[in-house]
Amino acid sequence: MPAFKDHFSGHAPDYARFRPDYPEALFSWLAGQCPARRMAVDIGSGNGQAALPLAGRFEHVVATDPSFRQLGEAPESLWRVVALGEALPLRDRGVDLIGVAQALHWLDAQRFGSEARRVLKAGGILAAWTYRWFRMAPPYGEAVERFYARVAPWWPPERRLVEEGYAPVPLPGDPVAVPEFKMREEWALERVAGYLRTWSATKRFQADRGTDPVDVFECEVDLVTTGRTRVPVEWDLVLRVTRMS
Repeated sequence: MPAFKDHFSGHAPDYARFRPDYPEALFSWLAGQCPARRMAVDIGSGNGQAALPLAGRFEHVVATDPSFRQLGEAPESLWRVVALGEALPLRDRGVDLIGVAQALHWLDAQRFGSEARRVLKAGGILAAWTYRWFRMAPPYGEAVERFYARVAPWWPPERRLVEEGYAPVPLPGDPVAVPEFKMREEWALERVAGYLRTWSATKRFQADRGTDPVDVFECEVDLVTTGRTRVPVEWDLVLRVTRMS
């Protein structure tokens, strides 16, 4: 398999433990857009956060990721395949839904678009979604904003597509109007710190500077005494959907 930019294999267990979950309403809506529910494919599946909810709505779900270590964190009940999203080991016109959760910015848009058009059935759905910034009540939100500013220079260049809600990425098919979805959870502050450590910018900062920038965040929120304090956390989920003709 060709080389890929691997920002996450080195901390696959943490990615599985600390990343937020997607709302069930998202998967129910996506399934409802599909004329058939025989096969769905989750691209860049990682630990299967999107593949598992899809498995309850489709007969067959294929979880693909170029990282063997990431897929190793996904449930064994899933059909896990190590593969690039631009080179899927699937037959032509056999897929009802392709989902790309928080991974479209890592793909070659032109090659992936051609591959999606190849494997999706007529009327099949391509859905790509991402979440950008997250909000917390004061004073924790301000501490996160300072952390973001600290690590921002270390984001890979692909990250700008997340900030732009994938708007510049060409997707094959006809656009589908989408409802609004939000991600809301209550997290202990120690989980917030764990989540910050999964960011690719954080890992690049650590490799470059030799220090962990999350240590500063933990001091600012006094994690020793507040680590188990649970606070509301909210993300805006940006969704783009197209339908194949």
